[in-house]
Amino acid sequence: MNIAPTISLLGAVQAAGAHGEIHAAFWIVPMASIIALAFAWHFYSGMKKEEEGTEMMRKIAGHVRSGALAYLRQQYKVVAAVFAVITVFFAFLAYGLNVQNDWVPFAFITGGFFSGLAGFFGMKTATYASNRAAWAANHSLDKGLRVAFRSGAVMGLVVVGLALLDISAWFLILNFFIEDASDAHKMVVITTTMLTFGMGASLQALFARVGGGIFTKAADVGADLVGKVEAGIPEDDPRNPATIADNVGDNVGDVAGMGADLYESYCGSILATAALGAAAYMTSPEVQMKAVLAPMLIGAIGVILSIFGIYLVRVKQGASSKELLGALGRGVNASSVLIAIASFIVLYWLNTPRWLGNWGSILVGLATGIFIGKITEYFTSEAYRPTKFIAEQAKTGPATVIIGGMGTGMISTFYPVIAIVIGTALAYAFSAGGDLSDMSRGLYGIGIAAVGMLSTLGITLATDAYGPIADNAGGNAEMSGLGKEVRKRTDMLDSLGNTTAATGKGFAIGSAALTALALLASYVEELRMGLVRVKDSPQITEFANKTIQKFSEVSGSVESASLLDFMDVYQVNLMNPKVLLGMFVGSMMSFLFCGLTMNAVGRAANQMVNEVRRQFRENLGIMQGTSEPDYARCVSISTKAAQHEMLFPSLLAVIAPVITGLLFGVSGVLGLLGGALASGFVLAVFMANSGGAWDNAKKYIEQGNFGGKGSDAHKAAVIGDTVGDPFKDTSGPSLNILIKLMSMVAIVMAGFTVSYSLF
Repeated sequence: MNIAPTISLLGAVQAAGAHGEIHAAFWIVPMASIIALAFAWHFYSGMKKEEEGTEMMRKIAGHVRSGALAYLRQQYKVVAAVFAVITVFFAFLAYGLNVQNDWVPFAFITGGFFSGLAGFFGMKTATYASNRAAWAANHSLDKGLRVAFRSGAVMGLVVVGLALLDISAWFLILNFFIEDASDAHKMVVITTTMLTFGMGASLQALFARVGGGIFTKAADVGADLVGKVEAGIPEDDPRNPATIADNVGDNVGDVAGMGADLYESYCGSILATAALGAAAYMTSPEVQMKAVLAPMLIGAIGVILSIFGIYLVRVKQGASSKELLGALGRGVNASSVLIAIASFIVLYWLNTPRWLGNWGSILVGLATGIFIGKITEYFTSEAYRPTKFIAEQAKTGPATVIIGGMGTGMISTFYPVIAIVIGTALAYAFSAGGDLSDMSRGLYGIGIAAVGMLSTLGITLATDAYGPIADNAGGNAEMSGLGKEVRKRTDMLDSLGNTTAATGKGFAIGSAALTALALLASYVEELRMGLVRVKDSPQITEFANKTIQKFSEVSGSVESASLLDFMDVYQVNLMNPKVLLGMFVGSMMSFLFCGLTMNAVGRAANQMVNEVRRQFRENLGIMQGTSEPDYARCVSISTKAAQHEMLFPSLLAVIAPVITGLLFGVSGVLGLLGGALASGFVLAVFMANSGGAWDNAKKYIEQGNFGGKGSDAHKAAVIGDTVGDPFKDTSGPSLNILIKLMSMVAIVMAGFTVSYSLF
């Protein structure tokens, strides 16, 4: 491989000026976005060329596709109305009160649009891929895996491609329009402004996750409790009225929702790190530009290496579950090793201060992500002891299954938490050069560690999106009557999908923790920009004026204040009751949010259970196979329930930082974010791992263990899986978005918070 052109291009950074010019290396970022989108189209086109299977398979896939698109259209109408109201409010803050950057309303809209677009493209691909993957599995296990995985890769590449395109476009636009006397200050303004479009992405992601999660779990619970347990019919049996709704839900929740979720994580990690780099190296504009470019370039190169890893995923016929996992692991691990090497080259040629320490932080991020993924795999895969233990508990009934799953989930939190603690400490120390007092550069290290963790998102998201495609393929095979051998292959692919989905959720949660830490530091920089913005405004409040005077006494000016100066002025310490009150509220928010979304699933599932029972009772021909169930009615129930139930929990995440800032000011908001991060991370890991383990324990029994399908142990495991459904697919994965969304809202509202506070 000839790397001379790459080195030459990166080396151009050395000679480029630092007076508002765009460095040559920057153009790698939009180039990578185009490559990602081109390969996404290539994989999509390749999937469309695959055989669609029998007429029945095409019909079933058509039902799922039309239901998913109908749901998204309805959801986007609701989300558009919410975005319109919030945009008007932001416009008032920017142009009326002058406490917010003028670009924020536009950035907010574009963030939400691209987040939704990424989810839409991924979901559309998945709905076309399910029957094709099932028919491919009819030929061989390898072909089924390849079709399903490369279809999932469309989601991964669309997310990173659109994210880098959005970042590139905003960087160019703001660099052209924003004028400032100082190049260094200009770059701080640009990066903090770019960071605000993350709120739009986060809010759209939360609506997608919560709404999609409620939809899919209402259908799943109804299908399992009535179909499997009461009626005794197999999973995905065409006689089950809720089975189409269940398959629709897999796409709108686990594909569109996850895509929107990781889009904002990816953008958030890159932009938060860029903002921290701009702040840490303000004294040297040339170095500052390199620090801003570094996370963008690492993300861009990660795209190319993810594509390479995608082509490594394949298995031989007759492969075991561990061999299937190994195939996916081979792609992810190869991409990770190569990004470690490539990031070394990037940082070496950028030659930023402590570049070797920053590279160490990237390695820490990669290692932490891989470790959390492996731990999640261990606690959720049927190939390992924890899930087998839960399956064994099913011999004594559903109560012991639930106890075992909850206990396993709680134990599983130990390892990711320790990993994040060690990873954060090492990333900080590496980038700070061992000088723990150098907070700005240490925090930059945490941010770039998050970038390292997400650098291979193209392939890691592919492994996650693969899951619902494989699940739908199994459903299509069952409903189409393809035979036991095909169903066995799709069950293996589906079981692997459950593990990869759980791994993807663990990965998303881990990246959320590091990103949220970087966002906390970025919040301080946005506070600085808010104070600078209102300092010379004729509308400056007495509260803001007093704060600015305090900074004059402590550090000479707001512009020159350090992070520790901000902590001092705002009294961010545990002896400040406003900090403690914020921490209590933040910790409570995680549990309140989960309670609201769990109950939402329960209410929607209640409607679904009653509907499925009604159809079985009133239409006896369904069970006899002489008449078709009313699938559309079940899809309608899930759609209406999801649209109704998703609004309050999602808007609560927006309202909480605003009210906390109004009541308790900056110190209260920082307490809120810290409390939400700590409680939300642990709770999310617990719920995701418990849910994944319950699901695969059921799958393990269905393979013929402990009595197999239809046994008492199987029925008990189905109950456990039903409890775990909202754990792993609604409340748990939504928590990582909640954490980041509250941080994003705090950042966007920073100008308002520094100007208006009651206490």
